[in-house]
Amino acid sequence: MHKITPPLLLAFPLSDFDASSQSEKILLAPVKIEGKWGYINKTGKIVINLQFDEAYPFQEGLAMVKLDSKWSYIDKTGKIVIKPQFDDTRGFREGLANIKLDSKWGYINKTGKIVINPRFDMAWHFEEGLAVIGLDGKLGYIDKTGKIVINPQFDIAYPFKEGLGGIKLGDKMGYIDRTGKMVIKPQFDFASHFTEGLAAIKLGDKWGYINKVGEIAINLQQLDGALFFQEGLASIGLYGDWKWGYINKTGKIVINPQFDEAHPFQEGLAVVKLGSKYGYIDKTGGIVISLRFDKAYLFQEGLATIKLEDKYGYIDRTGKMVIEPQFDEIGYFH
Repeated sequence: MHKITPPLLLAFPLSDFDASSQSEKILLAPVKIEGKWGYINKTGKIVINLQFDEAYPFQEGLAMVKLDSKWSYIDKTGKIVIKPQFDDTRGFREGLANIKLDSKWGYINKTGKIVINPRFDMAWHFEEGLAVIGLDGKLGYIDKTGKIVINPQFDIAYPFKEGLGGIKLGDKMGYIDRTGKMVIKPQFDFASHFTEGLAAIKLGDKWGYINKVGEIAINLQQLDGALFFQEGLASIGLYGDWKWGYINKTGKIVINPQFDEAHPFQEGLAVVKLGSKYGYIDKTGGIVISLRFDKAYLFQEGLATIKLEDKYGYIDRTGKMVIEPQFDEIGYFH
């Protein structure tokens, strides 16, 4: 149910609503029934009535919802705290949310006050104090005052992670620091964001991983793809047959490539797919929740969204159905 995709992530990107932002005690999830959205708690009870045209997970205590053609924000009681007025919106990150008015993007604070005037062609969320913005077809970065601190010059720009931002100049990718200094020169055909000190890179038909000074940390080899590290493991695709498994940070294959999809580990479990069905494995590669779902998502706060036939529900870490499939669409608990 994500609204947009970051400016180039891997095949299975980290959720915009990542687990690190889930520190609040009242956990709610958006659900859709018969065309309207509301919110449930972890028992499955509807606690904010089905009334919205669209609704998204809570981030930093507020959630963006759509009424008629305008977007607004509610708190966890369901009260509208920022009135419907925006043509488009994103969730709050680092105290600010990007909003769209009259085809331009800017930022508001949690009172709804516009703190960075809408003047950008695109705007991404703040991460590590900076946000990717677009002007005249190029991407750069602003700080929280709205000042352009790294001039728009890149064809692709990632949000900063672990102090580095992935960028593309021409047909090659590299990395800059927060001052805009090129610390790993553009040389890769593809490069992911850094997680756990490593980034996946591609040169020709070979994939590997680099460290934060640009040294090869896991040797290049022919693969169908390589994803980011999470919880110490990364999924890789065996060359030629599109089967996926997992490596550790030494590059050793610890779960043999055997799956049609293999997603990042979260809360100790990972979603995998064989044929048309999804289930979950642990870090030994053992199937701990049988592959019986039509769709499955990462665990967050001990629960995972699953799909059976055309309805969504939730399971716990044992695979037990704790909220029966009954929703037309569903989101993460926040």
